[in-house]
Amino acid sequence: METLLLPFSPRYIILTICAVVTALLIGIGIFDHNIKVWELLLLPIVIFGALTLLGIRDLLQKNHAVLRNYPISAHIRFLLEEIRPEIRQYFFESEKDGMPFSRDTRALVYQRAKMVLDKRPFGTQEDVYRDGYEWMHHSMAPKARAVEQFRVTIGGPDCTKPYSASVFNISAMSFGALSPHAVRALNAGAKKGRFAHDTGEGGVSPYHREHGGDIIWEIGSGYFGCRNRDGSFNPEEFARVASDDQIKMVELKVSQGAKPGHGGVLPAAKVSEEISKIRGVAMGEDCISPATHSAFSTPLEMMAFIGEMRRLSGGKPAGFKLCVGHPWEFLAICKAMLQTGIYPDFIVVDGNEGGTGAAPLEFMDHLGMPMREGVNFVHNALIGINARDRVKIGAAGKIATAFDMARAMAIGADWCNSARGFMFALGCIQSLSCHTDRCPTGVSTQDPLRARALVVPLKIERVYSYHHATLHALSELIAAAGLEHPQQLRPIHFTQRSSTNDTLSFAKLYPSLRPGELIEGTNDPRFRDAWAMARADSFQPVG
Repeated sequence: METLLLPFSPRYIILTICAVVTALLIGIGIFDHNIKVWELLLLPIVIFGALTLLGIRDLLQKNHAVLRNYPISAHIRFLLEEIRPEIRQYFFESEKDGMPFSRDTRALVYQRAKMVLDKRPFGTQEDVYRDGYEWMHHSMAPKARAVEQFRVTIGGPDCTKPYSASVFNISAMSFGALSPHAVRALNAGAKKGRFAHDTGEGGVSPYHREHGGDIIWEIGSGYFGCRNRDGSFNPEEFARVASDDQIKMVELKVSQGAKPGHGGVLPAAKVSEEISKIRGVAMGEDCISPATHSAFSTPLEMMAFIGEMRRLSGGKPAGFKLCVGHPWEFLAICKAMLQTGIYPDFIVVDGNEGGTGAAPLEFMDHLGMPMREGVNFVHNALIGINARDRVKIGAAGKIATAFDMARAMAIGADWCNSARGFMFALGCIQSLSCHTDRCPTGVSTQDPLRARALVVPLKIERVYSYHHATLHALSELIAAAGLEHPQQLRPIHFTQRSSTNDTLSFAKLYPSLRPGELIEGTNDPRFRDAWAMARADSFQPVG
């Protein structure tokens, strides 16, 4: 009896209804010979018949237990799961809740990109008494706001072509990860605003060159754009490309914040003729970015390679980007600087909060040092070997506002890079579909039909306006603090709440080493043991 009633149970009732309705409609059509009746019944028969077939398929398939138990109706669950991010974003998130970027931050970028009112009414929505709340100190004698956009000169004593960079630039995003239209708009916006555009490790594409904006050429472990057939580094090809006047700096990518220590593969099926030409890889083969570099394997070799990059580029600033991992490894690089006398002109510190098109969850959530700790560690390490004055530091990782920039610069950065901030300026809506090639705004896709939604001339203006308005806001913050340039910011200008009743100055949270302290011997627990473990001839620790 229980088996006979099973079709009428809540689990199967929708399938039963669809099957019964389909049968009834077909029966009515058979017994009523009026052709007009068939015309009226055809669409309902198709709909209910298709649902019936779907339900039968659900019963028979073996991949999803919920569909076998709830044919047809379980598809509602998959639909709701599919649109869950959108439902949360549009209906349930508060202004401060959204991740990775809050609705308030995204709205601010959109408003600045469109040059519309970006002010807020009534008062802060932050809980200023919660643990972790941070603020910047203002002065009772504020300065007049600086009119000139802030810049920093990058290039040490060994650099013959130093670069005057904006303190706010476009972080590394490759063509392939971004659409051609997005790359065009970013580079043209950079040209108009006189700031730099990092290529990412995918190589210098024609879309980077089209509008003539300043380029930072990033070289990854795949050496795309300067590689031999076997994937090794090709110095002659590197020199040819790097000689282009549009390329202002060359950057070695050691690791990326969102997935440090993780290589990547672009499947052969996705290696188009265009990507094959730009990256220097063969069509019909997987395009592999190894987890490690083949051009060097020790800190000493790494410094020699950076020196060679500077020489081959004609004396342009050469540096590297990394997410800090084992402290002794970076300190081993510092020891290699001292031993070889070869210093990078700059180091870009990426935090584990940085963005990516796709990364394993474990890597994205739990691997690598956050940006602020990373920037301050590198800053202090360079002070400790008396090299801070010759090596500039860039910060990347969830930077979108002037406050983000000021905070990073107070703890050691000379300039800041933003990737997702400029994606928002292009129209990104944080749909979290970068890895699917179904970006709804044409930013992160190689689908020409989707990419055409991004209107390049309009987005050029928005990229420029976002940069301009953010630096305007930074100049207002700096002036309110009684300063004239963000390079004057120090940890003493910021405070963090540690509990409802307690606060800590950034000077306490991020204490500084003395110049030369690592060379002389330090007792600072952040560096003492790691410095002893570091060795210039290997990334492996002593002992």
